[in-house]
Amino acid sequence: MKIFMDTANVEEIRELNEWGIVYGVTTNPSLIAKTGHSQEDIIKEICQIVDGPVSAEVISTECIGMVEEARKLSKIAPNVVVKIPCIVEGLKAVRILSAECIATNVTLVFSLAQALLAASAGATYVSPFVGRLDDIGEDGVQLVEDMVNVFRKYEFDTEIIAASIRDLEHVDRVMLAGADIATIPTKVIHEMIEHKLTDAGLKKFLLDYENSKK
Repeated sequence: MKIFMDTANVEEIRELNEWGIVYGVTTNPSLIAKTGHSQEDIIKEICQIVDGPVSAEVISTECIGMVEEARKLSKIAPNVVVKIPCIVEGLKAVRILSAECIATNVTLVFSLAQALLAASAGATYVSPFVGRLDDIGEDGVQLVEDMVNVFRKYEFDTEIIAASIRDLEHVDRVMLAGADIATIPTKVIHEMIEHKLTDAGLKKFLLDYENSKK
């Protein structure tokens, strides 16, 4: 399972990119707004740091507007992926953009039916929102697992990005469910490297080494 960062904070991206584990980045209008900069400037800077896919979301809700925005966004850098909402106009836009070889990430997916439609329209990626489904009492990870099974059965090339990841349990479960990618908040990625036994073991190794020199 590949790891994407779910942030528009350039300093966070630069720091974690040095770990060698960041494959791509996803952003959205809310994350971009927190930076105080334009989407174009932020996406351009992120693409200079990360070689993998960088998702930038359209604002339009009509097909023609989405396509126009997508064409502009795709010119920022060759690794830009255009996020399109899972609505009828979005599916129309995905079909057009797919024919133009512009990569798309269909976002705000909450059902298996939506995922199937997005993949059928030619989406490069589909993003089920795990945490938001959990919020309404549904099992977001189960949706990811169902999508994995259906996409494999019908041989879709579309990759599944598990989104709206809230904690380590989500990371573990979507990994076991077979998600191609998980887009993860910076805080949770930091938690992934931490374990009390690792800290205790390292402390003991260092202490034993110092004692051996006495």
